[in-house]
Amino acid sequence: MICWKKLRLFLCILFLLFSTTIPTISYAQDPEIEINVPTLKVRNGPGLAYAIVDQVKKGDTYRVLDKQNDWYQIETATTKGWVASWYTTSKKSSTQEKVYTVISQVNKLNVRSQASLNAAVLTQMNAGNEASFVQTNGDWTEVVFQGQQGFVASKYITKETQNNNKPTPEKVDNPSFEVKVSALNVRSKADLSAKKVGTVIKGDRFTILDRKTNWVKIQLNSKNTGWVFSFYGTESELPPTSSTKTKIESKTVTVVYNGTNVRKEPSTNSEVVYRASAGETFTVSGNEGGWYKIDDSSFGTAYLANWVVSSEEKSVSEKPVEKRKKGTLNGVTIVIDPGHGGNDHGTTGARGTEEKGITLQTAELLYSKLSQAGANVVLTRESDTYVGLRKRVSIGHQQSADAFISLHYDATDSSSINGFTTYYLNSYQKELAQAVHEQLKTKISLRDRGVQRGNYLVLRENKQKAILIELGFLSNPSEERTLVTEQFREQATIGIYDGIIAFFDQQLATEN
Repeated sequence: MICWKKLRLFLCILFLLFSTTIPTISYAQDPEIEINVPTLKVRNGPGLAYAIVDQVKKGDTYRVLDKQNDWYQIETATTKGWVASWYTTSKKSSTQEKVYTVISQVNKLNVRSQASLNAAVLTQMNAGNEASFVQTNGDWTEVVFQGQQGFVASKYITKETQNNNKPTPEKVDNPSFEVKVSALNVRSKADLSAKKVGTVIKGDRFTILDRKTNWVKIQLNSKNTGWVFSFYGTESELPPTSSTKTKIESKTVTVVYNGTNVRKEPSTNSEVVYRASAGETFTVSGNEGGWYKIDDSSFGTAYLANWVVSSEEKSVSEKPVEKRKKGTLNGVTIVIDPGHGGNDHGTTGARGTEEKGITLQTAELLYSKLSQAGANVVLTRESDTYVGLRKRVSIGHQQSADAFISLHYDATDSSSINGFTTYYLNSYQKELAQAVHEQLKTKISLRDRGVQRGNYLVLRENKQKAILIELGFLSNPSEERTLVTEQFREQATIGIYDGIIAFFDQQLATEN
């Protein structure tokens, strides 16, 4: 006969044994990471869009609790949160494998976001540049180069054991910010709508004074400081460059529209003291939010909204303009307008895709391609923020843009409608629309809805060559599956890029 008391006792002992040993084994296998930048934000979710909940310092080590894509979950002294993996290194014991350095054997070796020729190019390595080795993935090697983690083709690199005794470049106490794009706007505040106070160029390094979310405050020169968007550069331990081509903005603005209101206070509800005509110029004495403070003998001190004027830029030191050649965009200024943003979500797809998110992703890919061709590229928004339509147009006017490209994804009540469309309104915009559309339709397999006139504000109020592209219907579930893929965005931006090149090549041929 079975002794039930003994059986119950035996089962209880087994339960206690396993419940106390299993967690210990799991915890021991959790990897550790070390922070490798001076300060690193800890966020409440795995992405740059999540709120900052804490901050950690270089040299701090943490146990990894979880991993999602390129983000690690850690626990600090005060909270749990997520950090970007590309600013950390794995802690390895002396018995583990050696640390390797990857050296590029060629110039302009692309570092890509994924192990694929179709993936976006993050940056480039030149012959002799070194990067930290992460792992090998087939014909690709994952590396960390200048703070960015990506993939390079293995056949163009060599892998060597890291030599800790070799001399290292001079380092400074405060890290510097190195510009990685052809030209980058410097603003008075950490906000895209803040006044532009200067422009810095690729390769220049500046002392970092402060950080705020995705912005970095830099020392332009002995007198001037400003904020730049951190996405377009990397931190460096090399000293600031001593000779730069920084452009410092003048304090003169020109009215763009006839009948523009000049107000007593910096508010659209304030009293109108004067109505300015297009072309009138005023001296700026200050800046308050999105308003210029101006002084004039006829009405005294008043305010002009920054979205109804353009800046007259005067440079302390100008970068020589390189003559444009066929197939390049040297000297060309292009404004990319990622539709919607912030509390304006745009349309939401049948599968839940938000238009504001993929327009920004598409814009960033296009930005990279156009910049590498030599263009001065400006984004109307660089993060998930709301920017009014008139402000977007004003950015194009202020930059004297040669082209204004507004990116959108379409929607309608019918889930069966599909395809892409390129819109223009004014006659001087049609040629650009046709050139871009012709190339775009060779790169994507969606239904071609053609080039059409569209009465959109960013076209109607735009004095520049402006087009608006609807890159397919998110309201069509089948098409939405295609639109959200990296492959589609890569091909679409190649098509738009090719169209822009073709348009400006044709202009070059006409000039010659």
